[in-house]
Amino acid sequence: MDYQNTLKYLYESAPMFQQIGGKAYKPGLETTHKLDEHFGHPHQQFKTIHIAGTNGKGSWSHTIAALLQCAGYRVGLFTSPHLIDFRERIRINGEMIPEEYVVNFVEEHRSFFEPLHPSFFELTTAMAFRYFADQKVDVAVIEVGMGGRLDCTNIIHPDLCVITNIGLDHTQYLGDTLTKIAKEKAGIIKEGVPVVIGRAQGAVKRVFTMKAKEKNAPIEYARENARYWDMEIVPYSKLQEIRPMMDNTIQSMHEMIEAMDEQSEEEANQMRQALLMLDLSDSLRTLDQILDKRKDAIKIHNEMFPFGLFTELSGAYQFENMFTILKALATLTRLNYNIRSQDYRAGLANVCQLTGLMGRWQKVHSYPDIICDTGHNVDGIEYIHVQLNAIHKTFDQEIHIVFGMVNDKDIRGVLRALPKYATYYFTKASVKRALPENELLALAEEAGLKGTTYPTVVEAVQAAKKNCPPKDLIFVGGSSFIVADLLANRDTLNLYERSLGQSFYGNRRTCRKGSVKIRGIHTVHPCKQGHILKKDSGFGNVSHCQSCFFKNVFDILQRLASLSFYPFSHLSRSGINRQLTGHKYHTIGFYRLTIRADSPRSFLTANYFFHIYFFFLFTEFQR
Repeated sequence: MDYQNTLKYLYESAPMFQQIGGKAYKPGLETTHKLDEHFGHPHQQFKTIHIAGTNGKGSWSHTIAALLQCAGYRVGLFTSPHLIDFRERIRINGEMIPEEYVVNFVEEHRSFFEPLHPSFFELTTAMAFRYFADQKVDVAVIEVGMGGRLDCTNIIHPDLCVITNIGLDHTQYLGDTLTKIAKEKAGIIKEGVPVVIGRAQGAVKRVFTMKAKEKNAPIEYARENARYWDMEIVPYSKLQEIRPMMDNTIQSMHEMIEAMDEQSEEEANQMRQALLMLDLSDSLRTLDQILDKRKDAIKIHNEMFPFGLFTELSGAYQFENMFTILKALATLTRLNYNIRSQDYRAGLANVCQLTGLMGRWQKVHSYPDIICDTGHNVDGIEYIHVQLNAIHKTFDQEIHIVFGMVNDKDIRGVLRALPKYATYYFTKASVKRALPENELLALAEEAGLKGTTYPTVVEAVQAAKKNCPPKDLIFVGGSSFIVADLLANRDTLNLYERSLGQSFYGNRRTCRKGSVKIRGIHTVHPCKQGHILKKDSGFGNVSHCQSCFFKNVFDILQRLASLSFYPFSHLSRSGINRQLTGHKYHTIGFYRLTIRADSPRSFLTANYFFHIYFFFLFTEFQR
């Protein structure tokens, strides 16, 4: 058989959840253990990291794989579902499994597995583990297919377990409450294996805590013990302004060191060492990489990265993921994974290139901007709604939405979470589980949404392109399969980027009107002399604090020179401020997305000074 015939054989002979849904769901590990024994327990030949959860698994898995790859590890990555090519599910250092390997695997072993009648996912998991062992990976990031307790990936004994945010999805298989779903996800927690948990409250948090205690597993919650957090979605045009400012700031700090006549040579060397520890040149290098790709970014400030950590993934839901990602990386560091600060920067700046990640707030066209995203449950759509709402209200862009769903989701709940002001193009994906577009329209009208129907994604996108002015935005989503149909037909749809790449803001002519910020735990104090720095004022307006700045930074840099710079050193928390400035805000979980309508130039000028100043001055002085 050739590759295409092999895939046809797999799809037809092994039940595939992606295509037919519940009929392919096969709980239990009996078949998995038989396959594992047949193939020689390949997962025991490499380290593993296990990831479960409702939302964020894909982004998390690809991001961690990218960072480990930058750290010099040979990294296997097993995810699902695929969007265009089956081989997307199984990668090593971003390279998909060869077609030849897939063909040979099926031909050599079909006589064994056919009598077992494995599911498509069971067989795919066995293939991935065998391939990773054959290729001698150092570590593999393994994403569960569904749930966790009875998922066929749950035969591994990983170095780290991660459970991202819990939401209502696959309720017919995992339970109809968050607590029931959490119990299934908690099934991946192993004896003595550290576990990192994303967003968790109340009964859900108790489920994880009790399970970890039962298994003697060290447990950490992503949102705990983070004293300073500041995240911001930054458009390409604003990144262009940040770049020379960072250069100037670094130069100024070097000049400041040289200008202090009273310091000894030993003190000067200590301060230079401290500046080297901050890896400022690496910050500039990774920022340049994102600029070269003409993408928007998320900028993160925390204790480890006072000058900013940039990721090319710019969906609003990535804020939530970053808490979990950075906590997990800190845990891996404690487990003797050699992950340096420069690996953080390089990995986050190049996730898509390093791993092949697609469909996460991905821009596929310009004028009008066309953004696609695989979010498909209520939680995921709420994040998308907030991001679309920010574009619509702040930048006066009209929103056109090409939308389709599969028939086993919370369709009414998702439709209620969508913006009512948008123009809709209801369609269906080319899979058996797809909800017919006319049925979707009827349900949408009950939710107050207005639109028309189209039998295919291609026709719906064509209609949206025809009706949408160049200044506005088209969003394509509702299901991974809708996004898959879009990406598979890019040539047919004549989709290409005419301007500056992936954009949060939509059309570039409007992106200078403001900025969009999200904050987590964020502590702010006045300086000891009582001076107040206003973030929205220009450099000149904070000059009255420069005297204390130079004096205290000198002391701080000396302290930094003697510190071990580990991710998220657990600094004491002296206060929490969740109140954000700005004209408008939207609630996302525990955090607020703030849309700023003031001048970005004045904001930027003070913003970097503020972050540098307040990090050095207060993070250490408040210990």
